[in-house]
Amino acid sequence: MDTISRSRTSHPTQVADLMSTPVVTASPGQTIASAADAMVLAGVGSVVVVGDPGLPVGILTERDLVRASAAGADARATTVGEWMTAAPHVVAPDVSIDVALDTLTRRGYRHLPVVDDGALVGIVSLRDLLKLASIRPAGEAAIDAPRGLKGVVVTDTSLGDVRGAEGFFHYRQHSAVELAEKRTLEDVWALLVDGALPDAAGREAFAAEVRGRRALPDGLVDLVREVALAAPGRGPLDGLRTVLSAVAAAEGLRPSYDLGPSELRRDAVRIAAVTPTVVAALHRLGRGLEPVAPRPDLDHAANYLWMVDGEEPAPEVARAVEQYLVLTVDHGFNASTFTARVIASTGADLGAAVVGALGALSGPLHGGAPSRALDLLDSIGSPERAPEHIRTLVERGERIMGFGHAVYKTDDPRSTLLRDVAVGLGGARAELAVEVERLIVDTLAEVKPGRQLYANVEYYAGVVMEAAGIPPELFTPTFAVSRVIGWTANVLEQATDNRIIRPSARYVGPPPPQPVPVVA
Repeated sequence: MDTISRSRTSHPTQVADLMSTPVVTASPGQTIASAADAMVLAGVGSVVVVGDPGLPVGILTERDLVRASAAGADARATTVGEWMTAAPHVVAPDVSIDVALDTLTRRGYRHLPVVDDGALVGIVSLRDLLKLASIRPAGEAAIDAPRGLKGVVVTDTSLGDVRGAEGFFHYRQHSAVELAEKRTLEDVWALLVDGALPDAAGREAFAAEVRGRRALPDGLVDLVREVALAAPGRGPLDGLRTVLSAVAAAEGLRPSYDLGPSELRRDAVRIAAVTPTVVAALHRLGRGLEPVAPRPDLDHAANYLWMVDGEEPAPEVARAVEQYLVLTVDHGFNASTFTARVIASTGADLGAAVVGALGALSGPLHGGAPSRALDLLDSIGSPERAPEHIRTLVERGERIMGFGHAVYKTDDPRSTLLRDVAVGLGGARAELAVEVERLIVDTLAEVKPGRQLYANVEYYAGVVMEAAGIPPELFTPTFAVSRVIGWTANVLEQATDNRIIRPSARYVGPPPPQPVPVVA
């Protein structure tokens, strides 16, 4: 006899609230005819078969009687013990309805005896549990998940991880910060897409592949122009979704479900390679300027700045932006990455997954914060005004944009490196940002001891991009130029062992089924 252990549950409804008593029982030596008569008289669909101590040793159900009849058994000569389901699972009366229902549906049972302190006290059936369909549909295990799914592990990944308590994150087996310090964006891109950092020959081969995939499809410039002029002043992010959809259609991207790994990888590199070209074209056309074609002699970050400004950037500026892009390629199962994988799990084409991820990125709580962090510095204005301004914010408990992170409980390593990058580029803005960061940390320690708040990646990202000549309306699109590499790598990984992502929700509305009112 396999007993389901008693469990504490936050759910107020227990098996004891639904079980049927008294229980119709039979002994193993009774005939199945007598057991069937007992079922009919009691109006039940099963009898619990009990042994000498009075505890369940089996269950005989209507289905068992049908099986016996189909086999030609003589009901008046065949015993219950020959046709019963032996060693049934049992539950305690204080077990939650959810646990009992999950056991029934998982194991294909219809009845569970209820045992309390060594005595049979009742029986609960699937029919009984279906009376509580307002709790959840039968067959779905009730799993209490935190709002926002914080901390819930939904899949395995070899692309990287974020260790918030340690202030560390990595791409595959390498520190992301060390990669930003030592390697190029194309190297990191190859690491995520192909699984390993390239050597010198591999670096050139991958860079050549990317350079050959940057140009817009033929005939699409007019559409980009129309999209850029349709919503002037909103920046390229909204238009990027539209144009990337058009790129996917023009390229004939097929459902990922129908593609092999090499074909899907080809689509992944194409979409990620063309994204900065689209962003830059939308930006320039929105300002009344003609797009600038990509240059095959420039690396990805330098080429992006070239297409935005029409001027070749200084090496130190291009490298600063490249380091920012490397640091933001991927960052665990954030909202946009999760969105991309959900869409990919349906077998949709890679373009659809990226466009969906862009929609998630557009929210100010995800990718739209760098310009808001600069707003903080603008509102302070000068170092002299910083102490009073910051103390007022902290004492009022107002949210400080650019500080705090959902995962990191210590310094955001991306922000730490970008602080050095910003200082290296120089300027009064970088000096003010460093001073404001110090004052915020110190003021929090004084006014609200125990509350730790550190600068996140958006804080110094805005400072770096501004110093590199990227206007605020391009901050989040520039983030997308980087993050699309991570999204496409996640789509590739999802496709290797795909299962559609289909969670459940707990219904909390009025108990169904309610009568439908008739309107005269």
